[in-house]
This record gives sequence, C-alpha cells and structure tokens, in this order.
Amino acid sequence: MTPLTLGGLHHVSALSADIARNHDFYTRLLGLRLVKKTVNQDSPGMYHLFYADGQGAPGSEMTFFDFPRAAREHRGNDSVTLTTFRVSGSDALAYWAERLTAHGVAHSGLHDLDGRPHLTFEDVDGTRLALFDDGGHGPRGTPNPQADIPAAFQIQGLGYSGASVADLGPTRAFLEGGLNLREVRQYDTDAFTTHVFQMEEGGPHAELHVTERGDLPRHRPGAGSVHHVALRVPDETALQAWLDHLAGAGYANSGHVNRYYFHSVYIRDDNGLVIELATDGPGFSSDEQQDALGERLALPPFLEPRRATIEAHLRPLTLTQGDPA
Repeated sequence: MTPLTLGGLHHVSALSADIARNHDFYTRLLGLRLVKKTVNQDSPGMYHLFYADGQGAPGSEMTFFDFPRAAREHRGNDSVTLTTFRVSGSDALAYWAERLTAHGVAHSGLHDLDGRPHLTFEDVDGTRLALFDDGGHGPRGTPNPQADIPAAFQIQGLGYSGASVADLGPTRAFLEGGLNLREVRQYDTDAFTTHVFQMEEGGPHAELHVTERGDLPRHRPGAGSVHHVALRVPDETALQAWLDHLAGAGYANSGHVNRYYFHSVYIRDDNGLVIELATDGPGFSSDEQQDALGERLALPPFLEPRRATIEAHLRPLTLTQGDPA
C-alpha cells in the first residue's frame, strides 16, 4: 500500500484579543483578503475570521478566534512559536522591510535562517511571524485585488510552522509514526538545534520545524498564541484513510469533524501540540459568491437556525474600513 502523505500546510489558527485591530493588520498591512467572517463552531459566541489569498485557497489561510481582552500568551515550550508566509524574490523581501518600517512595525531586518532570507516581526497581539523568500517554490497565491501591494510582492501563501518542545522524542514519534513525515535536515540557532520534518515531496510550504529546548517553561495560551496548525489532505476519502491509519497506530483523535468549509480530524501529540488534518474542499464559496467572500456573517447550516440568537450575543464589530460586521 502506498503510504499516506500530506500536501503541506492548510491553515494556522491563533487567538486575538482585539479582532478589529487584527483585521486591520492582516488585510490592510499584510494585504490578505478576509474570505470568511464566521463564528467558532464549538463556541458561537466568538468570531472566527479567515484571511487568505485573493481566492481563499487552502494553504494560504491564517485564522483567528476572538477572545476580547485576553491576556497575552506566556511563551514557552510545547507550543507553536513561528508562523511564516512565503514571498518570491529578494525585491519582495526588501519591499516588505520598507512597508513594515513605514507602518511602524518593528522587525528583524533581513537575516538568513535555514539558508533562506527571512524578515521576522509580530502582529498586534504578539503572534510571531516571518516572511521569507521561497525561491519560487511552492503554490502560487492568487493576488488580492483589494490590496495596495504590487501583485508580484504579495504573500504567496503559508510557509513552514515552527514549534518548540522540551523533549523532542514524543513529537518526533508522532510526526514520523503518526503523520508519515520524515526528518530531512537540522540547523542550529542560538545554540539550539531545529529539526525539519517534511511532508510528501517537501518544499517551503510543506515543513514543520521543531526546536528542542531545555531552558524554557511550559507555555500558557493567550492572545498571540497559535491554537493549532492544519495540514492538507485532498478529500474526505483521504481523510478517512488517515483516520484508519491513526487508529491503527494508536493515536487518539477527534474523529471526523464537519467544519462545512472543510472536513477535519484533530490530534494532540504527547507534548500537547494540536495538529489538524483538513480537506481542501468544499471551500469558502460554499455559502457566498466568490466576489463577496467575507462580507457578511456566515454560519454553517447547523447554526443557521440560531442566527438571531448568535447575532444578538455577538458584540458589535466595526472593521477598520468602517464596514459593520
């Protein structure tokens, strides 16, 4: 039997204490498109916003749950510590360095990490981010016509995710034995070794970078923290095959979860890292026209009968552009 493989990152989901400022940062500054304005399906009293490329393609999505006035994350081990976005070419990175500076966003300046030029910075909640030159490798994003950024310099999609753990052993066992990833290289930063695990044929959009550190406390979630990283599977047939594989390998999981815009399974490794496997479809145009994505509060069918109650309990949200949410 051909081993099951994963097609790269699908999305990354994090927590925000101020969703209006968050929206401004990701749409106006980073040039991503708000492709879905919905609620947390497990707790519909909070917003869940999805940002992506111009089409809302899987592999380009960064999502946020709204936790008003939440305290900041206490950084530490057993957590996702870096979310990256891909751009193409040194001119694109130079453009972004100037753009971040012009908007008052502190950044690292251009520096090399794992053989790739990077630019690291944080969003308004302290979520740790980086832009890097993918050398033209990985899926090409659809430009967002609403952004004031030249198409050639826009974000192409998600790159790798970085995590920090106190003990690499359990996470390595899960990534290799549970998700069929393989370690392809290592690199050192600040006297600690980072292990690069690769999905399928690899590429800058299909890696997880895990650093083992013995000098950090265990992290505590809060604003700016990443809740989970989702990896791509093509369809529900493949998702079921993964469920069978995980059961056979002894990994407890959520079982099949219908998120309406995609179908998922969630797994927590022994270090507490949450990984989601998510299908590429049906996609965000399931309930909105492609040219109108993100313009209204979208609810999956099972929540639609509760729309009046949900809208009554959601706090009013005025996005920075002045559009009422």
